[in-house]
Amino acid sequence: MVTGSKHIITSDSGKKILLDCGLFQGNPRETDVLNRAWGFEPREISYLILSHAHIDHSGLIPKLVKDGFKGKIYCTPGTYDMAEVLLYDSAHIHLSDIKYFNKKRVRANKKAFEPLYTVEDVDKCLPHFVKVDYDTWFQIDDEVKFIFKDAGHIIGSASVSIVINKNGKEKRITFSGDIGRYNDEILRNPQPFPQADIIICESTYGDSLHQPIEVVGKQLLETIIETCVNKKGNLIIPAFSVGRTQEIIYALNRLEVDKQLPDIDFYVDSPLSVEATNIMKDHSSYYNDKLKEYMERDPDPFGFKKLHFIKDVDESKALMFEKKPVVIISASGMADAGRVKHHISHNIEDPKNTILLVGYCEPNSLGGKLKRGLKDVTIFGDSYSVSCEIKAINSLSAHGDYNDLIKFLSCQKAEEVETLFLVHGEYDVQQVFDEKLKTWGFNHIEVPALHQEFSI
Repeated sequence: MVTGSKHIITSDSGKKILLDCGLFQGNPRETDVLNRAWGFEPREISYLILSHAHIDHSGLIPKLVKDGFKGKIYCTPGTYDMAEVLLYDSAHIHLSDIKYFNKKRVRANKKAFEPLYTVEDVDKCLPHFVKVDYDTWFQIDDEVKFIFKDAGHIIGSASVSIVINKNGKEKRITFSGDIGRYNDEILRNPQPFPQADIIICESTYGDSLHQPIEVVGKQLLETIIETCVNKKGNLIIPAFSVGRTQEIIYALNRLEVDKQLPDIDFYVDSPLSVEATNIMKDHSSYYNDKLKEYMERDPDPFGFKKLHFIKDVDESKALMFEKKPVVIISASGMADAGRVKHHISHNIEDPKNTILLVGYCEPNSLGGKLKRGLKDVTIFGDSYSVSCEIKAINSLSAHGDYNDLIKFLSCQKAEEVETLFLVHGEYDVQQVFDEKLKTWGFNHIEVPALHQEFSI
């Protein structure tokens, strides 16, 4: 299950500040209950501060407004642009899923479920958003101010540092959001943040070290040549529309500029990926200096001659009948929704083909099952034998590993941090990360349970 990020800070005066409003993703039987039960009263929330647009951080905002939230939602301009397209996409996926789920319930004489939210609910939530730039203290009211610092995770992602002032006494609280990787190929490094008394820190890879980002191009090229040139097969790459798809395109672009790519066609088959790539292009100010320098000789790092972007459904279906080897990049990254499921079902039983997994896959998702080596899987209710090759590249995560997380926290005087809360991670991973952090002087560390409250 992918964590639905939500944290509430309640001030002495009764203000309630919600940090993120994420959707739980994974097995519907587990997540539907969690996504419908808030654990708090939406109309009592004063403000929402959004760290970034990924659905596990933003995906319940339309339901929050639908259920009574009246306040403002603060985020960076890049996060707003990404959240707008992601929330509409989420609404369409949810309505499609609930329709399929309710057919089964009706056949079993069970009551149909109401959707969490609709496209109209997304329309209603967007006017609540307020765009705030990085590196600018924003005074919400006479008690609360905050500043966004670039988190380097996706376009617009931010850590949030909040200062709550009561009678001249300040409490400094920082929420990491999701922290990206240092020396990323596209985005800037995570930025230092002001000294905090309380830190709420993600811990996704708190026990792991990633492979160097530089190996991605080499691994991609080897897989393309082996599959499409040597075996004359198709390469299917399930990829998240925001971040991961653009990283792959950029790696392919560089290979093309260096004249290493074979003469085959590459397709990005995902309307959301096309929109996300255009948003990336609109926010080039967020790129790191290395990419900006590269763009002096290649102004479009997310496009090359043999790359085709597909939005039309009929064009997507036509890919099934391509007679020449192709590379298809399609959402979703865990292969549990979207057009990529059709491409996998069409290619999975041919040993000439390869499915390349390039990111985290929840264990019970289709991608997770393929990664675990299952020999038979179910897609759209039909059983398929896994005869194609399954490969993985593990160096493309947009989350920092434990060295990146520790580097992010190194701007702090550990002795001044009263409590460091570890969130957004598996419990066993958090225990390992807890021990690593103690060697850096962070002695008071908490791993909160769902709905647990702390007095700070």
